[in-house]
Amino acid sequence: MLITYGRGPNGVEEKAGDDGTWVWAVKPTPDEIKRISELYGAPTELISAALDPDERSRYEIEGDAILIILRVPVTNRSEDLELSVRRDIPYVTLPIGIVVTPKGVVTVTAYKLSMLSDFAEGRVKGFNPENQLRFVLQIFYSSALRYLRYLKDIEIQTSEIERQLQESQRNRELIRLLNYEKSLVYFSTSLRANHIMMERLRRTPFLRMALAEEKQLLEDIIIDNTQALEMANIYTNILSGLMDAFASVISNNVNAVMKSLTKVTIVLMIPTLVASFYGMNIELPFAESPMAFVYIMAASVMLSVLTIWLFAGRRLK
Repeated sequence: MLITYGRGPNGVEEKAGDDGTWVWAVKPTPDEIKRISELYGAPTELISAALDPDERSRYEIEGDAILIILRVPVTNRSEDLELSVRRDIPYVTLPIGIVVTPKGVVTVTAYKLSMLSDFAEGRVKGFNPENQLRFVLQIFYSSALRYLRYLKDIEIQTSEIERQLQESQRNRELIRLLNYEKSLVYFSTSLRANHIMMERLRRTPFLRMALAEEKQLLEDIIIDNTQALEMANIYTNILSGLMDAFASVISNNVNAVMKSLTKVTIVLMIPTLVASFYGMNIELPFAESPMAFVYIMAASVMLSVLTIWLFAGRRLK
């Protein structure tokens, strides 16, 4: 049964069964947090913990309630986020609060994430909120798969930007690469924190009585999480090297342009210097000659040509 109450799409969604309940609170109000706390016996501090977008991954027990904070990846587009979150960065991570109580599971998010919508709309195979441990592990698994998929998307996008930069080096492409590098930093940090949390979860009573199948599922999730972490680190290093390479290319191009402009300035300075000398109001050679202008122009051209020849000779060497 699916019951919606609160503020429409930003309210609280409840999926209930006879022996188990799942409540998904999307940016709940203080009154909604208090109501959930009274219904499921979980402290309000645990329920509201995930509303902080910078909350780190962790595992915490308070009385009969267990809090698990998991940072999940989201694409910074309208289908994942109802509000703008660091709009310049293509991918970010946000926390999901999972509160496990004897009466059911409560998930709390600051935004209506499509990852949990898959569970609410029945698109996850074998989903059953009554099996609390398996439900939590399914959220972990869905998060790990999204990390891997988004990392492949980042690789494809950065390869395309690299191709564009080889054709035309513009600031826009460099800024896009920088934003993807920020996304990879978010991914690496969150994946590392998730890994620590899962390793701690593996040694807790919450998993000690789990079936062999569920323990194996957690092992697979940890492997996928580790793979995603390694991929994020590799892509970060590649992207950092790529940014440094293009920065060096741009710097070399600027140096080449400045060198050419300096040569042109020197060549043009010679006729100006000769003309300046013969513009002085003093006795000068050829001052009385009717061919003075021709001599001066010829000397200026010869000196300029000689300078160009000297520059060309140094370049050939």
